[in-house]
Amino acid sequence: MIPPFALVEQAVNDGLFPGAAVGMVTADGTLYQAAFGASQREPTIIPLHHHMYFDLASLTKVLFTVREILLLVEEGKVDLDSRIQQWLPEILTSNRDLLENVTVRQLLMHEAHLPASVPLYEWVGTPESRKTRFLNEVWQKGANVYSDVGYILLGLLIERIRGTPLQHRPLPPGLTFRPNPDCAVATEHCRLRRRVLRGEVHDENAYALGGAAGHAGLFGTVSGVMEVLQDVLNGRWLSAAAMDEMLRPGSATRALGWERKHHGWSGGSLAGASAIGHTGFTGTGCWVDIGRGVAWILLTNDVHPRRRHAAPIINLRRFFGNAVAVFHATGP
Repeated sequence: MIPPFALVEQAVNDGLFPGAAVGMVTADGTLYQAAFGASQREPTIIPLHHHMYFDLASLTKVLFTVREILLLVEEGKVDLDSRIQQWLPEILTSNRDLLENVTVRQLLMHEAHLPASVPLYEWVGTPESRKTRFLNEVWQKGANVYSDVGYILLGLLIERIRGTPLQHRPLPPGLTFRPNPDCAVATEHCRLRRRVLRGEVHDENAYALGGAAGHAGLFGTVSGVMEVLQDVLNGRWLSAAAMDEMLRPGSATRALGWERKHHGWSGGSLAGASAIGHTGFTGTGCWVDIGRGVAWILLTNDVHPRRRHAAPIINLRRFFGNAVAVFHATGP
């Protein structure tokens, strides 16, 4: 049997990406944690250490936004089937036909017929003026697709109800929206900002909104993400009722925000039937196999110093998940 982490170390040694941090955790404790390779290769080489912060990209959706919405539900401030126009009435000015009846649940499930993305980083103005324009932008109804636009709306909903920016929400140790650049893993040499990004969000739209948004902006260490996933395994992340709702299948491929195991999913074919997971554009991913009581994390800087073909990271995620399933079942 090939140890799961040997696959990742070999991928780094083969140059598939500069560095990776990996972890495997059960409800009882950490089974393995390691870091390989470099946190940065350009303009200088900096080794990767396990305490460094990765740009988690779209893991923000499930590690932050989903939980923040469910906390609001627990507190009696929102219901999943509430219409979002109750708190964001501006959206009806230009989008009454499309958004009048859209619910919080539909946004979480990517079922609001909104576009995948929009280049709001090209909009002139401040983060606040872009938010105002975003709420008044005209959206064309399309197919239900994985939508950053929907999660940006959820982020604005959270800010409206809480009365504070997302950056001010409390986070567990190992997660932050504003890491120390000296302790952060580099991402892309950004054409927009004309520099290698380190400690500032890679996603251009999250950057344009001030660094934190409902779809991206969160940074985390491998141990920080592992502690969150351990809380999910232990049922401590939310109340039991909210956890049940989060994990309940919402469609053939999704739970509430999370991706469920299905043919060809990122967590590998040997994961249990109740497994959930999510990936991020920068090369990050985390998965939780609730039925078997194990979770695993693969964080890479796959976009450093520039974006590359997606196939290597897609395959490695699946191979890694399969190796974790075998390792957990049989032991080292």
